[in-house]
Amino acid sequence: MKTARLLKSATFRLALLYMLIFGGSVAVLLGFIYWATVGVLTEQVDETIQADIKGLAEQYERRGTPGIAAIIGERIRKDPGGRTVYLLTDPLRRPLVGNLDSWPTVAPDADGWIAFELVDRGDPDGRPHLARARRFVLQGGLNLLVGREVRELNRTRGMIVNAIVWGIAITLALAFAGGIAMSRSTARRIDAINQTSRDIMSGDLDRRIPAGGTGDEFDQLAGNLNAMLDRIQGLMEGLRHVSDNIAHDLRTPLTRLRGRLEDLDDPDLDPADRTARIEAAIAEADTLLSMFNALLRITQIEAGGRRDNFAQVDLAAVLADVAELYEPVAQARGLTLSSRVDAAESVTADRDLLFQAIANLADNAIKYTPPGGAVTLEAAGKSVTVSDTGPGVPEDAREDVFRRFHRLEESRSAPGSGLGLSLVKAVAQLHGGEVRLEDNNPGLKAVLTVG
Repeated sequence: MKTARLLKSATFRLALLYMLIFGGSVAVLLGFIYWATVGVLTEQVDETIQADIKGLAEQYERRGTPGIAAIIGERIRKDPGGRTVYLLTDPLRRPLVGNLDSWPTVAPDADGWIAFELVDRGDPDGRPHLARARRFVLQGGLNLLVGREVRELNRTRGMIVNAIVWGIAITLALAFAGGIAMSRSTARRIDAINQTSRDIMSGDLDRRIPAGGTGDEFDQLAGNLNAMLDRIQGLMEGLRHVSDNIAHDLRTPLTRLRGRLEDLDDPDLDPADRTARIEAAIAEADTLLSMFNALLRITQIEAGGRRDNFAQVDLAAVLADVAELYEPVAQARGLTLSSRVDAAESVTADRDLLFQAIANLADNAIKYTPPGGAVTLEAAGKSVTVSDTGPGVPEDAREDVFRRFHRLEESRSAPGSGLGLSLVKAVAQLHGGEVRLEDNNPGLKAVLTVG
């Protein structure tokens, strides 16, 4: 079953295609080697025969028939077991001299070459071998046939053909085995991803895709998927946390709003008190609306819906606007607000969101710093730092304060919805940056970096 599934897999089909391409390339290469080797050997044989014919023809012109017959006979006597074939016949192709008994009955090809079987007299088995010869007509109508036995050439050709066949077969077999091994390895990695996905869909949100440790594309894919799963799990946990906090934080203002609206039914309520209660109810409703608007804005930012508003923004100018806005608020609370700029850069950002994020950090710093304290706004490079001399945030709670509606117990009596830092984090992520909280000794230091 596993083998059938493997053979149907895309990785195996890809490996099979690679095998065919590689096998075809090897076949072309070996074919070229065959052509280059056998072709050269055949050409050498043909050139040797042509040269021999030319030499004998020249001897015939000088010495006539007796002379060329004597030369052929001398050559045969000196090399009786040689591979050269000679036959000189009269115009009727009756043998005059040579080491062939008769003229070959095979018709020549288009180029005049004759391929025929030759029985080697030195072979005890009398097995025939192929010979290759060419006819030349001498003056007087004499026929001269000169050729060579090509047994060694055919043997070489056969060896090369066998080598090519075995080479292609071995190449395809190795490529097939390699394709199977590669497909199995790839299938195991994909199965791990699929199994992890099924476990997650079954409710095990803590499962992650194992990495092979090789740093290859599958490890990169596993890393990206695991990061995505971490993000999804964080969002789901945040959603559960938001649901819990919405129920906790909205219950009190909704109860107050309901109570004030019920009091309006009292017929003994004087007009001034009724007006005050209506205004208080409207204020409660405005508070609830602002909380929901903040939630919607954070959701919109996290979805990347404000990227169309990106432009070059002067970080120092934004910081100056925030400082100008909150300086009266700080003075009213008996705080010292100062700002400084140290080589701040121009960044690509949504100016309104960046202003809102820095304003939220400044608002928190002013809200939780006791009278007589100091708040400092600083811009350097692509970062904005808001420092205060307040009580700070415990190190183990610095990640939690960025969750929606999360508020420290000691700060629940202070006004606010617990969404300010959530918005700051969403803005930072939208801009490819980060926000982190550090010790200011004493107080808290919030660092917002824009990517």
